[in-house]
Amino acid sequence: TRDGFLIALDARTGKPAAGFGQDGVVDMKTPEVLQGYPNANVGMTSPPIVYKNLVITGSATQEAPAKGAAGDVRAWDMHTGKLVWTFHTVPRPGEFGYETWPPDAWKTVGGANAWGELTVDAPRGIVYVPTGSPKYNFYGANRLGANLFGDCLLALDARTGKRLWHYQMVYHDIWDYDNATAPKLLTVRHDGRMVDVVAQAGKTGFLYVFDRVTGQPLWPIEER
Repeated sequence: TRDGFLIALDARTGKPAAGFGQDGVVDMKTPEVLQGYPNANVGMTSPPIVYKNLVITGSATQEAPAKGAAGDVRAWDMHTGKLVWTFHTVPRPGEFGYETWPPDAWKTVGGANAWGELTVDAPRGIVYVPTGSPKYNFYGANRLGANLFGDCLLALDARTGKRLWHYQMVYHDIWDYDNATAPKLLTVRHDGRMVDVVAQAGKTGFLYVFDRVTGQPLWPIEER
């Protein structure tokens, strides 16, 4: 829901699902993502994705100020509502991409969140996550660096949340160039063979197309 609750209903009766969270409700506004800001916005503007026994969620965070809720991607057990894994979109010490931020940026910086739809390749167990800009918009002097994993297409192991590959469309975004649409899974003919791809449309008018497994672009991408 928009105010940060994950609600499970019994599809046969419409009643809250027994055993899920507290009377069928999980509060997604956990201390870890609130980062010390109890009034920070942590809701959802798009439905979660389901993979086997997991419900995988993005989030909608604040546009401003700079200090706010984390945009973590999380997976919850669909039967109990318990948190199974978390992917930190602003990396913690020791995590890939930590050096693309000022030290300890994860304690205060919000955003880099997936407020649009996620897509899962169920046979391969890969969830594709389009992320938005770090916050806040239109100012970035407090977050020098490329700011992974803002404005990325993330490919995560749907079972564990482990990063398989990523591509960052915009480094150090200050113009709110979120990846706002659901990644599309397609099979195309390329160089004489059929290739399973994931395609991501961006706000800037470009369509990015990658091999689903390796993350290799199908066509050269010129970075400027």
